[in-house]
Amino acid sequence: MIKKFKLAILAGDGIGPEVMEEGIKILEVIKKKFMLKLDIKEYLVGGVAIDKFGTALPKSTIDGCLNADAVLFGSVGGDKWKHLPVEQQPERAALLPLRKILNLFVNIRSSKLYSSLSHLSPLKSKIVNNGFDILCVRELIGGIYYGIPKGQKMDNYKRRYAVDTSIYYEEEITRIANFAFEIATFRRKKVTSVDKANVLETSILWREVVNKVAKKYPEISLNHLYVDNASMQIIKNPMDFDVILCPNLFGDILSDECGMITGSIGMLPSASLNKSKFGLYEPAGGSAPDISGKNIANPIALILSISMLFKYSFEQLNIADAIESSVINVLKDGYRTFDILTTNTNEKLLSTSSMGSKISDYLKHEE
Repeated sequence: MIKKFKLAILAGDGIGPEVMEEGIKILEVIKKKFMLKLDIKEYLVGGVAIDKFGTALPKSTIDGCLNADAVLFGSVGGDKWKHLPVEQQPERAALLPLRKILNLFVNIRSSKLYSSLSHLSPLKSKIVNNGFDILCVRELIGGIYYGIPKGQKMDNYKRRYAVDTSIYYEEEITRIANFAFEIATFRRKKVTSVDKANVLETSILWREVVNKVAKKYPEISLNHLYVDNASMQIIKNPMDFDVILCPNLFGDILSDECGMITGSIGMLPSASLNKSKFGLYEPAGGSAPDISGKNIANPIALILSISMLFKYSFEQLNIADAIESSVINVLKDGYRTFDILTTNTNEKLLSTSSMGSKISDYLKHEE
């Protein structure tokens, strides 16, 4: 029986369309190899949507996402739209509202250092020789990014000031903590919760609720770190971490740190999920307008995001594993895009399109 899934494609701006083209190559192989019926529809988002519709997130795009089983997202933003008011720029007006509309309350970003790329990490070899595998679980639609009031104002003395409000409800913390503990049961059974409970009231509540949730998972080891200490410990010994549970702001920062110690953000996939396992999947990097159109962007993060899509939303673990294995084998055989290229004479430089084709070829023959 042929399985059927509906997928919304939002390529966006910058390198988004380039890497998405390589992702579509992977999807075409999957359709044939695994007998899947993928109903794929493309929609505009970000700057290109502003150019055509006057808004970064048109209603047609929202409706297309709501009607799909999952969303594959490229990137948004660029210098072309920097003249717009901040609230109308693609980064603010597209992705943040879409997360809220789709109730994508959890972001998971995998930072995995493959043995064939361990030399790319900026950390000392004695720290990363054995590699690491960190999963950052970030609360995505609460906290300081969405709290009200927010904005710039003038006080009675005509002094300009700005305010952002950090607010968390107990139920928001409970559901993200449950997710982190659940996913830890399938990994190394360790959760590190990050907060700033020595200063922030929201962090005091965060720690209390996480401790409460932890009682339901006695097999999971839990420890708490202040965010400043966590940022140091990730650098000192990344192997100590399994699942990192973070509020929105801290997760935004630490997930990038986890990503950078792998050597290239172009390798890192990301998934944002709701309680129905509906997900938006995207590369962890941005639109990179400085390399847009040069056919040198690394498509691996987008391709690994597709692997996550089949794992978490479509629940086709064999397909997810086949995609990841194909990427690993391509890297083992020395193929590189420019961001992960070194002076090693055994490495072979590939363009964006050639890397996508190479992984597609490996996937066709993956057992």
